[in-house]
Amino acid sequence: MSIKYNLAIFRSGRPSANKDPNYAPNTTQSVIPKWYREADRFAKNLFTKEYYKASKDVCPFPKEGTTDDYGKIPTWKACPAIMDAFTTGYILKTPCDLTFFKNAHGIIEVKVEDPKYQEFCTPRPPMMQFEHPLGYHRHHFAWLADWGLELPEGYSALFMTPMNRFDLPFINTTGIVDCDKVNLLGSFPFFIAEGWEGTIPGGTPYMQILPFKREDWEHKIEILEDSETYDKMIKNREFYRQPDGGVYKNKIWSKREYK
Repeated sequence: MSIKYNLAIFRSGRPSANKDPNYAPNTTQSVIPKWYREADRFAKNLFTKEYYKASKDVCPFPKEGTTDDYGKIPTWKACPAIMDAFTTGYILKTPCDLTFFKNAHGIIEVKVEDPKYQEFCTPRPPMMQFEHPLGYHRHHFAWLADWGLELPEGYSALFMTPMNRFDLPFINTTGIVDCDKVNLLGSFPFFIAEGWEGTIPGGTPYMQILPFKREDWEHKIEILEDSETYDKMIKNREFYRQPDGGVYKNKIWSKREYK
């Protein structure tokens, strides 16, 4: 049975737009950082490189066919929620190197290293009445994206800083656009971290885009009785606490594909 994919169209009206795959829009999973890929799924001794064994307190059920093998201890790398953040949606990348430095007055400035992309990154004065992010320069900049996004009818997109990319020296303002109706090239304000000066290389992911279907929602609040809470806790413990973990990923998680 073939899968029907929704279509996201990245379109540019700028002849100078960098179409090289290393710089053009792509899936978020195509730019998973090296530090995430190389992180250990299980906790291990940094000196001996041996994995720690889980105790009965961590996993009350031994592996099938054993009486005392409770598997290894999963780390944050085993969390599917974090994995989803690194593999969901699309990414925009910087078209060239950008060098940030302080001028003689201590104000952060930028040098766009390729003359063709001078308009891609532009300085901005402080945003009056906008809550300033702590730890970032007040004088900030804006990405002037080379690519607009067109989505199917009924779909919008969340534009944000790439999730969990705390290694990047900037933070974007976040916004939502109805990209089925508007797919113009836009500008996105961003801030540079205080204490950082250097070069953001061309091809660096600077914007993560999450398409979603517009729907109306309502909410309600429920508070469980103590007995219900205890029953759920026991059932969850029996279901999820298995040797080596991975229950949510293998039995609950729904795969999503972006191409």
